[in-house]
Amino acid sequence: MDFEKFENQSAQDALSWALETYGDKIALACSFGVEDMVLVDMLAKINPKARIFTLDTGRLAQETYDVMDAARDKYGIEFEVMFPQTAAVEEMESKNGANLFYQSIESRKLCCNVRKMEPLRRAFASLDAWITGLRREQAVTRTDIPKVGHDEGNDLIKVNALIDWSEDQIWAYVKENKVPYNLLHDQGYPSIGCAPCTRAVKAGEDIRAGRWWWERPDQKECGLHAKEQAQ
Repeated sequence: MDFEKFENQSAQDALSWALETYGDKIALACSFGVEDMVLVDMLAKINPKARIFTLDTGRLAQETYDVMDAARDKYGIEFEVMFPQTAAVEEMESKNGANLFYQSIESRKLCCNVRKMEPLRRAFASLDAWITGLRREQAVTRTDIPKVGHDEGNDLIKVNALIDWSEDQIWAYVKENKVPYNLLHDQGYPSIGCAPCTRAVKAGEDIRAGRWWWERPDQKECGLHAKEQAQ
């Protein structure tokens, strides 16, 4: 498939194509950051029955649960919630402690695998394609990601409808469309993940500086977003 044609299309056009093409075999992976909330609003307007799933790692901030409820109330969406396997979490914390992610990159990636990657793989089992809120501005690891491409690691089509949007565009859409958003954004959190692994950023810092802040910028991915190819 020639994915290059999507680069100049609007986010809504890319989403409309994706929903029409893949039907109930495509879903938004929603972490309830502001980009994902923009996509929730767009999807609700295109197809209120579009599938949206979220990974509840068990370590999310209360503000994330609050915006999940606000979105459910506003859009009437039933989010598909994926939890980690209880036995795997119990084994991991028994051997490594509750805060193992601070010990090493390997330990942090183990936690991400148990709490995020394994539930994600289960979510993918029913999908041919997925939608994300990635933007190229967010991180050095995301500058080459296409708007639509083949996610080779998961053998799915990946739709990054907002990939070329700026932060200003995101917030302008939120304001214009009265989109509910995570209140941690008002406290200096441009990127929001698990509570122990996310902090507010300081003036002048990169917008992903608050995620796994003890690691180098080129290491700050959990595995959800391996590079995909535009073919």
